[in-house]
Formats: sequence, structure tokens, C-alpha cells
Amino acid sequence: MDAKESKPLRHGYTTGACATAAAQAALEALIVQEPQRQSTIRLPIGQDVTFEIVACEVEEHRASAEIIKDGGDDPDATHGARIICEVSWRETPGIELDGGVGVGRVTKPGLPVEVGQAAINPVPRKMIREAVEAVLNRYELNRGVRVVVSVPDGEEIAKKTLNARLGIVGGISILGTRGIVVPFSTAAYKASVAQAIRVAVKGGCSHVVLSTGGRTEKFGMELYPKLPEEAFVEMGDFVGFALQQCARQGIRKVTLVGMMGKFSKVAQGVMMVHSKSAPVDFGFLARMAEEAGASETVVRKIAEANTASQVGDMMHELGCRLFFDVMCAYCCRSLLQEAGGSSSSGFEVETVIISMKAELLGRMSMTKESGGYSVRQEGDF
Repeated sequence: MDAKESKPLRHGYTTGACATAAAQAALEALIVQEPQRQSTIRLPIGQDVTFEIVACEVEEHRASAEIIKDGGDDPDATHGARIICEVSWRETPGIELDGGVGVGRVTKPGLPVEVGQAAINPVPRKMIREAVEAVLNRYELNRGVRVVVSVPDGEEIAKKTLNARLGIVGGISILGTRGIVVPFSTAAYKASVAQAIRVAVKGGCSHVVLSTGGRTEKFGMELYPKLPEEAFVEMGDFVGFALQQCARQGIRKVTLVGMMGKFSKVAQGVMMVHSKSAPVDFGFLARMAEEAGASETVVRKIAEANTASQVGDMMHELGCRLFFDVMCAYCCRSLLQEAGGSSSSGFEVETVIISMKAELLGRMSMTKESGGYSVRQEGDF
């Protein structure tokens, strides 16, 4: 690890957090009829953060506030973007939220936002609404508010993202489930994963649950409520590295919890599942569907799908459980192969695939034995 990698990396903030702070400041400005210079919000992770308002305009019936997005030490395409929220009074009660210039609009299914809506994801939507409600309550106002989020350079920034392929046109997405952007540093993140697994081993854990993010970790905790907290490790995109660490450090069983997109890659043997490292192979998903007995029409729809999540929802709605069994089996075999020599002595891997709505899609565990594989499927747990 070189000096640059070992230096602690500074977190940034999501577009969702910036939009929330800007909306709060704009509404405050509208109510008191004075420009605001700062806005303090509580992030979903429970941390209070103060944002600088770089521009604030106030009129009698509308106000706007602008924040420059800080991506931290590992900025993405939206680092430095101008996030502007304009608020105005509505004649009817309630909060109306929409996207303006530079915020994309969803045109294809398979995303967490419905077709036709502005590409403002569920958590940022909730954050903005709660911030607006809090300001209204503080001033004891029962008025309707319209909030429009804009990113002046959003359409140009979106060219550096996957938005167009996902069917988001006209700009970027307003994203974020935690409010912070964790710097993507391979060495630093791997070190934290290895450390977490060491803590689990030292705590006497023989079973570790690896998750790709916050929602999948929560599902894993609900699946195994009796496991101690240190048994749950967020591996992020480093599936292969985390699995090898578990095997080398003496863990006997590893449960991996993830969603369709990342686990469709694991099923192919891809163990670094960051979106920039490997795209989803819809041809491979179609072949698995064919293996599961899906009709030619369904197989063709999968090959032409927009997102892996859309494929998972489609097969779930069709009641094709065998598709997820096939996918889990591919994942388990790939994981055992990745674990190497350790997998020959009873090392067990379990694959748990969930939907974006935290619904269980597939579950299977596999142990490599001298005569082949020992398999347990969902009904056996």
C-alpha cells in the first residue's frame, strides 16, 4: 500500500443529500424572506452535516438555493455539480416534488422510480419531503409546497454515466441511500473488509454473512438474527477478496447476500462486481432462463431487458423459482471455485438473492465434498 492509498480518504455527499439541504434552505428563505447561507440536515446514517449555500434568491412566492456537490477524495462524475432547488407555494396542501433542467426522467421499467417520473430515487425523495415537512412544522404552517430539483450541467454530466442505457434521459439521477459517498479506494476498502473479518474470527464466529450494501446487510441480519453483529461484513463490490479472506481465516460457512445485478456477475465467475468493472450480461441471464425452462418469448424479453433487476422482477412475477435456483447454483459453484483449496474441506457457501424491494428471490447453499457437491435449497433451511 503506497502513501497515497494509506492516507485516510475524505467522504463526500450524495446528490440526494445536497438536494435535501438546498430544498430546506430554499423553503426557509421563502418563509423568512431572507437568503440563507447554510443548511444543516440529518443524513440517513444519523449524522448531522452543514452545507454551504453558494447562491440563494428570494421572491415573494418562490425561492431557490444552490449547493456545489462535493464528491470527497474519490469524486464521481457529479463532483462539482451545481444542485439547485426551487420552492414555491401551492394552492393545495401537500408536497409536490419534480425534476427540472438537468435531472433525468425515467423512460424504461426496471428502476426504483416509475416511468415518467423524475429520476429522484426513493431515499432522496423521502429525505426532501421530511426536510420540507420539518421546516413547515417549525413555523407552524399548513401550506402546500412545490419543490423542483435542477442540475444545470446535468445533461452533459449524464453522458459520463450509464443513465442513457438505463433509459434515464435528459440528465443525471438524484441518488443516495446513506447521504455520504464512500471513496472507492481498492486498497483502503479491502483493508477494512479484511479487518472486519478478522474481528469476526476473533469474536469466535465460524459463520460470516457478506453483503454488498446496507439493504442487503439488513436482510442478512433478519435472516440470521442469532448471529452476533460482528458476523455481518459489508464487502461492497469485492466479492472474491472477501470470500478468500473468510476461507483463509478459518470461517466454515459464508453467506453472501446481494441483488440481481451484482450476483448475475458472480454467477459467471466475475468476483469484482463494480458497475465499471463488468457490465451485466443479459445474454447469460437469458441462457439461465432457458435452462430453467422459460418460454422463447420470456428468454427473448430477458435478452432485451434494461436492468438485471427488471429480469428478477419478471421471473418473480412469472413464478419461475427454478430460474433463481439455477442462478444460485451458478453463484455457489463460482464461489467455491474462488475459495480455492479451502473449499475441499467442508467449506460452505450460501447465496441469497433479493429484489430491490427486499423480497427473497433465491437461496441455496453448497459444500464441496469428495464425491461432488452437497446442496441445500430454500426449503431445506
